[in-house]
Amino acid sequence: MPLVTTKELLLDAQENGYAIGAFNVENMEMVQAVAAAAEELRSPVIMQTTPSTVKYADLEIFYANVKAAAEKMSVPIVIHLDHGSSFELAMRAYRAGYTSIMIDGSHGTWEENIAVSRAVVDACHPAKIPVEAELGKVGGKEDDLEAGDGNPYTDPIDAARFVELTEVDSLAVAIGTAHGVYKGTPKLDLDRLSEIRKKVSIPLVLHGTSGVPDETVRECIKRGICKVNYATDLRIAFTKGVRSVLDAEPGTIDPKKYNAAGREQVKQYVMEKIKVCQSCHRA
Repeated sequence: MPLVTTKELLLDAQENGYAIGAFNVENMEMVQAVAAAAEELRSPVIMQTTPSTVKYADLEIFYANVKAAAEKMSVPIVIHLDHGSSFELAMRAYRAGYTSIMIDGSHGTWEENIAVSRAVVDACHPAKIPVEAELGKVGGKEDDLEAGDGNPYTDPIDAARFVELTEVDSLAVAIGTAHGVYKGTPKLDLDRLSEIRKKVSIPLVLHGTSGVPDETVRECIKRGICKVNYATDLRIAFTKGVRSVLDAEPGTIDPKKYNAAGREQVKQYVMEKIKVCQSCHRA
């Protein structure tokens, strides 16, 4: 089916107490894996690319890959810009055909975050393209972007005011997760999440979820998370599959052989996380 936006998907997830898995894709095989997992489990799914990913190829190539995969499937698929680092990049993704845009102004001041988020909303909403923003600072490093100084957590009162001023469609909140590989078990401020949910009516997003225990993710969904982002663990899964072939057969020179193994590992991982998000048979 044609690509869809996140708007109705996230509102349905919010109303019915589940979440949509959002998976960062780095190549054609990962796109195929996410689409196949979603189709097998009859789940809507979001595929995302970060600024560094689209530097590796470009927005149009990833859009074409996801569009082609979506049209072969019968479940709703979104292509989303993750951690859009500037108004200019957000507009490039918008013009390329992306059906959901994130603008991440959380590395700037409160005023700068509001200004850039509002600008992207004003540009995208006339075409009914939803916009995600971030308030607070998710720890760790997302590609080339590192969390800055200051209080990293999202303040519930600030969140309500931010949504009012920007009119974004979803909000990524900082409650103790981090991008990249965790050195220990992350401890999330679940009570803070519940307070944000009380004050903010739009769908909430959890970033930095790779490595967070599944039971903790389920609890976050109970407390209002509607979109769950996974990135690092997909890279790990793909690399694991490639290495399994090259370790067993060091002379392998056909990329199709080891990339297929990477694709299968990613598909299995995505299926596990779709089940955690409880979005099976929601398509």
